[in-house]
Amino acid sequence: MAEVFTREHRYGLWRTLWIALAESQRDLGLPISEDQVAALRAVRDEINFERVAEIEQQTRHDVVAHLRHFAELADCRAPGAGGVLHLGATSAFLTDNTDVLLIREALGIVEQRLIAAIENLAEFAESTRATPTLAYTHLQPAQLTTFGKRACLWLQDLDSDRESIGNLLATLKCRGVKGTTGTQASYLSLFDGDHDKVRRLDRSVAEKLGFESSWPLTGQTYPRKQDSRVLAGLAGIAETLHKFGTDVRLLQGLGVLSEPFESEQVGSSAMAYKRNPIRSERMCALARRLLTDSWNGPLNAATQWLERSLDDSANRRLVLPDAFLTADAILVLAANIGGGLQVRHQAAATLVRRELPFMATENLLMQAARAGGDRQLLHERIREYSMNAYAALERGEENPLVESLLEDPDFPLERSEVETFLAPEHFVGRSVEQVEEFLAALRTKLPQGRPAFEPEVLRV
Repeated sequence: MAEVFTREHRYGLWRTLWIALAESQRDLGLPISEDQVAALRAVRDEINFERVAEIEQQTRHDVVAHLRHFAELADCRAPGAGGVLHLGATSAFLTDNTDVLLIREALGIVEQRLIAAIENLAEFAESTRATPTLAYTHLQPAQLTTFGKRACLWLQDLDSDRESIGNLLATLKCRGVKGTTGTQASYLSLFDGDHDKVRRLDRSVAEKLGFESSWPLTGQTYPRKQDSRVLAGLAGIAETLHKFGTDVRLLQGLGVLSEPFESEQVGSSAMAYKRNPIRSERMCALARRLLTDSWNGPLNAATQWLERSLDDSANRRLVLPDAFLTADAILVLAANIGGGLQVRHQAAATLVRRELPFMATENLLMQAARAGGDRQLLHERIREYSMNAYAALERGEENPLVESLLEDPDFPLERSEVETFLAPEHFVGRSVEQVEEFLAALRTKLPQGRPAFEPEVLRV
């Protein structure tokens, strides 16, 4: 991801755009020779950034500095080659079209990172689809679920993010060839008023850049709402992974689940016994950074003046690379965490045993009434025994609720019946089936085989 936003790559794309424009203008009849275009191609990768800085020191304009340097190099290969550059163009032809190319490339990486994280977490969900654990509302024990079911809640959000990124990739539009304020007046002049050739020029450049179409209307820049959509897509990933990281941190605090922890990893400089969830914490910290980055998209779009103002420029140069680098980082962490989650089975079972008798009381009451017990009497006994059981738990004792019921002569169920009925798997509802059904549907949407980034994401 860092390579996408290097100066070498960005300014190399500027030159690619200049060449694409010159080629398309030549094909449509402007007096540009093949030797001139060949000269442009030959020096495309020869960028002397010291020379660019020297020219920019004089001109105070980055596009002009790169343009003059490119022209100097091309003229050495074919006289006049530099003179065919930038015909009818404005700076935004380079900057905006390049930004969309970088965004498209970066979104492709994000999509692959999402697939890697989804694959790793799906394996965890599959392996723990039937492992019971407490479900919480308000961080209070509610019912039972399974570890796999909870992981599928995270997965469902991740898959939604994958779909959003895919939709962005499918609908991105370049700025195309629109001129200074979007009217294409300069190109209309170049082609002696031939509107069809101007339309064909716009379409030709877009196709050379790999886009089905450009924006039909622009001011000086492409609509900044496109940036808002991109940043919103990345913010959606941050929302998902902050929730994922927070849940892992809570569950690690409860002692039932933990993120990967190396054999020689140190949790605290003072407290040697600690196993802090540092990866999930880092993921949450970076996710919050990405969420705040994303607000710049709508702010820039909302504050554009008429055909444009320049106060978005420095902002976008910081925010767009930062947002993608941050999204990349949190997705690497998510894949690493998801691929190394560890269930603490004994601790999870202990919590289930502690809380399950309370959760089972309504069903036990119904079963006892069906076996001939007095429903009203048993309801009162269960209430009394439950209060006593809570007091016992507060003293650090085992939950005595079931034993209290079994010792009550008015409770008409045998121990074997109650123990069978209290098996945790009877209280997870359709969790197992939901996991299996969800994962089967998910796998039909993912590309076959492991994602290209899979080995790398495990190195955190």
